[in-house]
Amino acid sequence: MALHAAEEESVEALKKWWEENGKGLIYTVIALFAGITGWLVWENSTASEAEEASDLYEQILSITLIEEGEQVADTDSARVIDLAEELRVNHGSSIYAKLASLFSAQQAVKRGNLSAAEDNLQWILQNRSQGFMGEVDEGLILTASLRLGRVILAQGDAERALGLLNELNPSAFEGGFGELRGDIYLALGRLVDARDAYTVAQQAGSSSDGLRMKLENLPDDS
Repeated sequence: MALHAAEEESVEALKKWWEENGKGLIYTVIALFAGITGWLVWENSTASEAEEASDLYEQILSITLIEEGEQVADTDSARVIDLAEELRVNHGSSIYAKLASLFSAQQAVKRGNLSAAEDNLQWILQNRSQGFMGEVDEGLILTASLRLGRVILAQGDAERALGLLNELNPSAFEGGFGELRGDIYLALGRLVDARDAYTVAQQAGSSSDGLRMKLENLPDDS
């Protein structure tokens, strides 16, 4: 009898607890399940998008990674530009879109379209963060900035190119930025500054024949 009474008591206590808390528990379980399901759906969707972006970028690599001395065919060059645009439109927050824009800018320069090259490089700088954590690849940003400076200088706007460089800390890219700064000063007729910049580039590790010739061709009395 005592056992039965205890069981009855327990049943009544469970009933009472359920009446008071059961509905809330159901809602909590549903919310947790929905949250987990939503996370899995988001994760799967993100993985699917990343795979699609990766596939597009691999197509760009397969086109542009050619033997030394060879040139990308005009039709392939146009394809690279189209693929990069597709990545920017559909996967703009991915690192693949930014890397693709470097290749697209390269092909635009090859085709003589410096304005399009500038647009591609500016897009990278204007869309620095990637993903919901907002990571920034500083190496990529400096690479894009260096190429942008060259493109701007090639368009005849040395002052604007210099302004871009003055806003940057070149860090490990000191050699490349030093040489570009020298090119800009040379275009502005500032020969002493050009020599100093080229020397800085050499001291930073740049040892190309082109840089050596630029220094040698500067007037001695500059």
